[in-house]
Amino acid sequence: MSKPTFDPGFTQQVGGVLRRAINKDGSFNVRRRRAHWRDVHPYLYVVNTGWPTFLGLVFASYLLVNTLFAGIYYSMGQEALRGQDELDSYGRFLTAFFFSAHTLTTVGYGSLAPRTTAANVVAAFEAMVGLMGFAVATGLLYGRISRPSARIGFSANMLVSPYQSGTSLQFRIVNLRPNMLMELEANVLLMTVDGPPGSPSRSYNRLTLERERIYYLPLTWTIVHPIDANSPLYGKTAADLERLQAEFLVLIKAYDDTFSQTVHSRSSYRYDEIEWNAKFIPAFHIAPEGDVVLDVDEVSGHSRLPS
Repeated sequence: MSKPTFDPGFTQQVGGVLRRAINKDGSFNVRRRRAHWRDVHPYLYVVNTGWPTFLGLVFASYLLVNTLFAGIYYSMGQEALRGQDELDSYGRFLTAFFFSAHTLTTVGYGSLAPRTTAANVVAAFEAMVGLMGFAVATGLLYGRISRPSARIGFSANMLVSPYQSGTSLQFRIVNLRPNMLMELEANVLLMTVDGPPGSPSRSYNRLTLERERIYYLPLTWTIVHPIDANSPLYGKTAADLERLQAEFLVLIKAYDDTFSQTVHSRSSYRYDEIEWNAKFIPAFHIAPEGDVVLDVDEVSGHSRLPS
């Protein structure tokens, strides 16, 4: 029986030219289609969406609920609410909207109040909806804030740099947050597309790193893959990597001391994001008073070497 080939989860089948497997923000370049509506989880969507979308959803839900209840109060007639006498239709609806906001948030200024039994029933129901709705919104907000996540900054490019008596492939990372990350581990895969004409396939090679783990990340970490005779990059040129549609998949794992949990960060580099014959410049220096000063924005800083 032949030994199964290694596949990290991206499949070996090729049906076209892939833009990239992992986007720069760490998300996978996969668009899901034809999923059933029952498979959609609102909590996961709201927790994982961006902050502008999250705040927009909360605000839109607040307006929608108040508008709905305002329409109910308005449909009950002018006698339903105390405080809206001698108002035209627009004023009645606006008053009903603000009364709904008072009831939903349990503020109750006292200037507006339900007058009929039906209006009292609706107001009581709306107060319950408000309590439950704000409890859900608070839980979603806490879930977003308390969820551990890593903010790892990756250098914009990989570099092919001199290393000992040969060359190496390097990239650099930095912690963009002031919290402490410990016990960091790096894994790098080289994904290529090759094979006979008409039936190409993907292959994956795990790159051997000079150092796969470090204890702390107070500064930057330059992750180095020596290009020696055992490296799949040995003897490869920029044209070779382009022909192979090479992409380097990066996974960083660390222990977040603030949340006491393990966090992950992903990124990737394509063949056209490699700078040849270059080296990183230091991103930190020693201040006159003896402190180490880290320039986080310099994680991508590098210089070209003379040919």
